[in-house]
Amino acid sequence: MEIFDLTGKVAIVTGGNQGIGLAISRGLAQAGAAVIIANRRAEEGVKAAESFKKEGLNAASIPTNVSDESSIAAMVSRVMTNHGKIDILVNNAGVIVRKPAEDFTREDWDHIMNTNLRGVFFCCQLVGREMIKQKKGKIINISSDASLRAMAERSVYATSKAAVSHLTRCLAVEWAKYNINVNAIGPGPTITPLNKKYYAENPDKLQETIQSIPMGRTGDTSDYMGAAVFLASEASNFMTGQTLLIEGGSTLP
Repeated sequence: MEIFDLTGKVAIVTGGNQGIGLAISRGLAQAGAAVIIANRRAEEGVKAAESFKKEGLNAASIPTNVSDESSIAAMVSRVMTNHGKIDILVNNAGVIVRKPAEDFTREDWDHIMNTNLRGVFFCCQLVGREMIKQKKGKIINISSDASLRAMAERSVYATSKAAVSHLTRCLAVEWAKYNINVNAIGPGPTITPLNKKYYAENPDKLQETIQSIPMGRTGDTSDYMGAAVFLASEASNFMTGQTLLIEGGSTLP
């Protein structure tokens, strides 16, 4: 359908080299967008972009540390120089630490918040300035079902994602007058490189997680591609400030 066509659009996906970010990058590229993968590890970003090119998709990579505002600024500047515009931003880069609340350190807190919240805000701000000039844009923040669920050993992570969902609402209100849509996707439990080792070492936790999902399975990274294309396209022009939960029903019980 033409309404979902992203041909001619320029999209940035942070953390787009693996997991959910990689799947979303592929979905946007398959819909016609030129996708810039912005991630910390340069070699992995190049590898992901090259794999897309072999599929006939338009992709490039720019090393970016979202916890460093100067790194974000350099990335945005490079995209503007190379493409002249930014139509879509997907804030996917994220980290997680699991431990009892009484054991979290300040370093744990900073590690999570600097990427999951500060990084999201400053990516939104620096890209948002360009979108304001353009008088249009689509921003998609990756939140989590944890933004609505109280989860043991993930207190700081869940708090960061709840903040991302609320930041999404705040920016949506501020930037609606510039024709900028700001929405979020809230994935449910999904096996990704971020948690694969944890679940491999804790199969009982994986079983508990699956049992907590009414649909009886964890998410697959491909489950989020369609939502990302929808939120990046004209199909979502009258939608803003929302967190679209794609979680197999995990927030229902």
